[in-house]
Amino acid sequence: MGKARYRKGAHTVYDIKYHLVWVTKYRYRVLQGEIARRARDIIRDICMQHDVIILKGHVSRDHVHLLVSAPPRLSVSDMMQYIKGKSSRKLQEEYPTLGKRYWGQHLWARGYFCATSGTVTDEMIAAYIEHHEKPPDDVFTVSDEAQ
Repeated sequence: MGKARYRKGAHTVYDIKYHLVWVTKYRYRVLQGEIARRARDIIRDICMQHDVIILKGHVSRDHVHLLVSAPPRLSVSDMMQYIKGKSSRKLQEEYPTLGKRYWGQHLWARGYFCATSGTVTDEMIAAYIEHHEKPPDDVFTVSDEAQ
């Protein structure tokens, strides 16, 4: 990915990336052919509506992987609720055959995997804070000017 590409909001500058994975209910392999392509298009539309940029993604037969850049105002749980809820509803409306497998109106299994990704590691942040000023041996310090 190379150099960080910071995004800007009205009062923020940010680089927040998430690796997201979720699976079909019962791990049924229903995401194939036209249904997989339509799932991809629906997920793209939902992400665009919420200012989420898909950096990389893949629709497999029974799960979806996304690497996304998201604004700080949007929680991961809200983002996943939008993506899973709207895509499930639209796919089942457009493909009645899915209703035979998923009579309970849920295409996706409960839950999801999420990991953060970025250009700055925990160690880099800790080192920056530690060397910002010569602090005492405390993990949460106050600068001399602020005391």
